[in-house]
Amino acid sequence: MSAASGDESLLSPRNLAAFLLVSVIWGGTWLVIRDQISSVPPSWSIAYRFIVAAAGMFILARMRGEPLALPREGWVWVLALGLFQFSLNFSFVYNAEHYITSGLVAVMFALLVVPNAVLGRFVLGQPIRREFVIGSGIAAVGVAMLFAHEYRASPATLGEVLLGAALTLGGILSASVANIVQATEGAKRIPLLTLLAWAMLCGVAINSIFALVTQGPPQFDPRPEYALGILYLGLMGSVVTFPLYYGLVRKVGAGQAAYSSVVVPVVAMILSTLFEGFQWDWLPAAGAAITMAGLVVAMRTRAAPPRRATPEP
Repeated sequence: MSAASGDESLLSPRNLAAFLLVSVIWGGTWLVIRDQISSVPPSWSIAYRFIVAAAGMFILARMRGEPLALPREGWVWVLALGLFQFSLNFSFVYNAEHYITSGLVAVMFALLVVPNAVLGRFVLGQPIRREFVIGSGIAAVGVAMLFAHEYRASPATLGEVLLGAALTLGGILSASVANIVQATEGAKRIPLLTLLAWAMLCGVAINSIFALVTQGPPQFDPRPEYALGILYLGLMGSVVTFPLYYGLVRKVGAGQAAYSSVVVPVVAMILSTLFEGFQWDWLPAAGAAITMAGLVVAMRTRAAPPRRATPEP
């Protein structure tokens, strides 16, 4: 995919459909993740998730006619993406949910737009436009209101909240680095599905080694709900969403694509209303409305194409 393909609008029908699908699916993963960590160490649950995801991604790559072999230089990008996206990011997030609610983690992840935009500016040469700054500012107010509501409703102590917030911040930064890595010219020379399949398999290896060292032999919850959760997170939450999301990063830029993390907590709270009896009052309702308003303002700008890398001799 050429760098010029970055000059697209998130509001084009195809991109907007991908954006909404990713947001809705990821909005539902938070409920499943909370169940996953209730009985099995997070590292093993993550490893199982990406065993399923990697298998599904290899099958999808084959069905789409993408090559499965990697060039030698491709392993650098695979290892980087596997480490930052499919190991560190998820390890931070799963462990954060031991200390704070899934809703609070989801709300904090809306901050992903900030490091994505900053790193996109300095690494990819994507300018931070005025509309994006204004929209991000408006959305930040809405996210703060959602955060305030979630914190007020959380049973966690201040120490637990701070530790959970620190772990979530680690996940945000890891995800942002991964977003930028796969949007670089070197990574974009590798077919997207091929890159994701091998990176997920790399994530399986890293998480499995870490789990063996820190948690001992593999552990598995025999409940059908646990196995179904693994399948949902591996297939819907990974195989379906990551190609769509990283495709958006390459087309519209890391900053705009990360606005899915602003929509996700709103979706998560709606699902919590349906399945967990979440009670809406003026604070989360106003926060959700302001967040959406900021999103609309930010998405009105078009992403500039990334800076082309200097050809190697």
